[in-house]
Amino acid sequence: MHIDTAVVLAAGEGTRLRPLTRNRPKPMLPAANRPILEHVFDALVEAGIEKLVVVVGYKRDRVQDHFGPTYRGVPISYVSQTKQLGSGHALLQARSVVDGPVLVMNGDRLVDAATIEEVDTSYAETGNTSIAVLERQDTSRYGAVEVQDRDIVDIVEKPQHDEFRLINGGVYAFDGDIFEAIDETTRHAGELALTDTIELLLESDRVQAVEVDGMWVDATYPWDLLTVAREVLARGRVVESARDEQVWVDNSARVHDEATLQSPVVIGPDCEIGPDAVIGPNVALGRNTTIGANSVIQHTVLDADTRVDPSSTLIDTVTGQDVDLGVNTVVPGGPADVQVGTEVFEDQRLGAVIADRAVALGDVSFVSGSLVGPNARLATGVTVNGTVREGAEVVR
Repeated sequence: MHIDTAVVLAAGEGTRLRPLTRNRPKPMLPAANRPILEHVFDALVEAGIEKLVVVVGYKRDRVQDHFGPTYRGVPISYVSQTKQLGSGHALLQARSVVDGPVLVMNGDRLVDAATIEEVDTSYAETGNTSIAVLERQDTSRYGAVEVQDRDIVDIVEKPQHDEFRLINGGVYAFDGDIFEAIDETTRHAGELALTDTIELLLESDRVQAVEVDGMWVDATYPWDLLTVAREVLARGRVVESARDEQVWVDNSARVHDEATLQSPVVIGPDCEIGPDAVIGPNVALGRNTTIGANSVIQHTVLDADTRVDPSSTLIDTVTGQDVDLGVNTVVPGGPADVQVGTEVFEDQRLGAVIADRAVALGDVSFVSGSLVGPNARLATGVTVNGTVREGAEVVR
C-alpha cells in the first residue's frame, strides 16, 4: 500500500547554527539559494506524496508565510509543537490530521526522492515499520543502527566507538499505530524521542532496514551550509535556467558582460553582478543579491538581499539575509578553529558567518572562523576576530 501522507518535522530551532537561526528556524536556512525545507518538499512531491503535514514551532511564521497552503499543487497542513519536547512529541502533534500509514522525515535534511520511494516500497511489501539507513565512516554524530538480515535490532545514539557502519537516515514509514506507541514511550528528561519509540517497537515488531545510497546531507553547524551548497550544486538541484554547464542564472538576474562565472554557481532572481567580478566555484546567490565590480566570491553562500560592494573578497563565507558589506571587505577563508557555544571545533573550513542585517562599513577584514550576530555594525577598517554578539557596534 503506497503511503500518500508525509509528516515533516520542522519545529526545531537549530541552536548549533546560531547566529543564523536567531530569526528563523533551521529548515529555512539556505541549501544553496533555496530553503532546506523546499528541497525536502521537492523530494516528497517527486516521490508521490499527496498530502504534506508540517510540524512547526520555533519561528513558525517563517515557514507558513513562505509556503502557504500548498506546494507544487500538494496541500499542506500545519500543526504546532509549542514546546520542543523531542521528535516523538513533535510527531504526536500530527495525530489529529493523520489517518492511516504515514511517512515521517526531518525538515532539516536533504534526501532524494529515490530514498523516500525505497522506504515506501519496503512498507508496502512487508507491512512493517521501515527506516532508511546508510553507511557512514563516522557514526558518532548520528544514531547508529545494528542490522541483521535486513531487520534493525538495535539503535545507539551517537556511539563512542567505531564498530557501527550504518546510521539512521531519518526517513520512516509507520502504520497508524505509531501514535499509540509514542504514548507508551517513557519520557527522558521530559522529552519524547522518536528513536525511543522505535526501540520499543523492536521488542515486539519487525523493523525493516532500507539501505540507501542516494543524497543525504544535513547542516548541524554553520560551516555545514557550505557542504550542503556544494552537494546541491553538484547534483544540479536548482530551479534557475542553465546558462552553461553547472552555471545556472535566473532570467531576471543581471550579469555584466565582463563578469566571470566559474562553475558550479547559481545566481538567483533579481541578482546583479558588476564588471570584472569573479563568482565561483561553489557559490550560491540568493534573491536580490548585489555583487560590486572587481569582487571575488568563492565557496560561499549569500542569502537574499545581501549587498557586497566593489573590490571585496569573500571565501568560505555564509551570510544571512539583508547583509551589507562595504567596499574592500575581506574574508580570506578557512580552515579555522570555530567556537560554537562553549565548544571549539578545530580546522573547520569557514571564513565567516555574517547574520541577518549585519553591516560592515568598508575596509573590514575577518579572521577565519568569525561569527557575526544579527544587526551588528562593523565600523570602517576594523578587523573581526571571533564572535560578535547581536546588535553590537565594533569600532577601531
